[in-house]
Amino acid sequence: MIQMTDISITRNPDALERWALERPNEVAYRLLPSEISVTWSELERRSRACASLLAARGLKEGDGIAIFLDNHPRYFEIVWAAHRTGLYYTTISRHLKGAEMLYILQDCGARVVFCSPSLMDGELLAQVSSVADVVSLDGPMEGASEYEAALAEQPLNTVLPVTLQGTDFCYSSGTTGRPKGIKRPLAQANRHFNADPDSRTRWKTFDAGTIFLSTAPFYHTAPIRWNMAVMEKGGSCVMLERFDERLALSAIERYHVTHSQWVPTMFVRLLRLTTDERHRYDLSSLRFAIHAAAPCPVGVKEQMIAWWGPILYEFYSGTELVGRTSLDSHEWLLHKGSVGRPEFGAVHIVGVDGYELPSGKEGVVYFSGGPVFEYHNDPEKTRQAYNKQGWGTYGDIGYVDKDGYLYLTDRLANVIISGGVNIYPQEAEGVLAVHPKVKDVAVVGVPNEEYGEEVKAVVELWEASDGTAKLADELIASCRKVLSALKCPRSVDFVSKLPRTESGKLLKRQVKASYWTSGSAAKI
Repeated sequence: MIQMTDISITRNPDALERWALERPNEVAYRLLPSEISVTWSELERRSRACASLLAARGLKEGDGIAIFLDNHPRYFEIVWAAHRTGLYYTTISRHLKGAEMLYILQDCGARVVFCSPSLMDGELLAQVSSVADVVSLDGPMEGASEYEAALAEQPLNTVLPVTLQGTDFCYSSGTTGRPKGIKRPLAQANRHFNADPDSRTRWKTFDAGTIFLSTAPFYHTAPIRWNMAVMEKGGSCVMLERFDERLALSAIERYHVTHSQWVPTMFVRLLRLTTDERHRYDLSSLRFAIHAAAPCPVGVKEQMIAWWGPILYEFYSGTELVGRTSLDSHEWLLHKGSVGRPEFGAVHIVGVDGYELPSGKEGVVYFSGGPVFEYHNDPEKTRQAYNKQGWGTYGDIGYVDKDGYLYLTDRLANVIISGGVNIYPQEAEGVLAVHPKVKDVAVVGVPNEEYGEEVKAVVELWEASDGTAKLADELIASCRKVLSALKCPRSVDFVSKLPRTESGKLLKRQVKASYWTSGSAAKI
């Protein structure tokens, strides 16, 4: 156990030093179902040693690391090490294929990558080792350092450098399907956590009494930011290694969870439980159930509020943070389907002519008054995210009602949102388009009761007689060879002709509409 004399206090002690001194044996975070828990003293000591390891590798303020892991017990000590020493940390989805992962690693410029042998074969390891130092958790990898051995070599009482706080360097796929990084200046990066709360946003007021249930993969932006924000204020985090609806309910009861984060597909799974299962657990401690990432069906949210009470809070935002709206349950019940009012700045609905539209009219959703951002190494995409007035957009279509509440109705880039994850169909289309039997292809999102949408490929063949179940399986398999499974079609429909304009533009909305209006195969 760490002692007070083991901590080298700087002139302005950081959060971990404070909590390790005041509450050394209390739990900073725990993982379920493994039941692994980490105390404040352990987190302070190990993150300090990890910071020393990074300094020994020559990293200094403004440099970056990458993390390519499952929801791992050591994930947040690595994040804290970077946060405490002014480094950028890029979290990479474990579901990405080698080429996808390598692209992000090269683009973000990370000098050290923390990974697991289970996620990296020899070929990928060789490629990764050529651009960054590799540190392996959970076992040896040829050419990589072993994390525990490397930590053991660090001095126990390393003095942390005086730096700005580090921050996440997250990637958003934007509208083209190619990952794009959002890298903010360190001096400004963490300011958005300190917004003054109101009735819609008081869930952000974390303190030492907060018990936060983290339900999602750590590589997503929200889990990283929220878990870090809770711990910085001295709250304790309960982290699920994989989402399980019964485990989530059990955790709320067992650990007296006060705050929780969800996506709508998790609500669907919860509502599939029997009445007896739903009422088996004591959820009375839960004060805030926050959800975002995907549209929540009105019927699903109505049922959740009826079950849990008016504790659901919804927000609409993005990694780019050009703006954010939110609302509480009481507001939502009066404006069903809305994603709320702006927390800062203003919402503008813009027509095709570039002029702002009045309430009730549908157009592209823009925000003014929010932080300015740039896509890393992509000035053209940055330019496309702003209009001539300097307003920023996430690329969504919607309208504002007479009371100023925003409703989203479509996505400019035809993004498929499945289980809260954005899927960009162009990537799968690019794979399928080069298949020798494919003449034309459209990848669209079609209804899925649990996930909201699922990925379907609608294919026009050179020879209609080739349209068999065997070929459908072959096309899906061709995508899975080069793309993560989440991005690949789950089914294929063959059609006689895909609709295109005379200029050659694919009318993808028409393709998609045939599924959402009838739920049947495309009639094109």
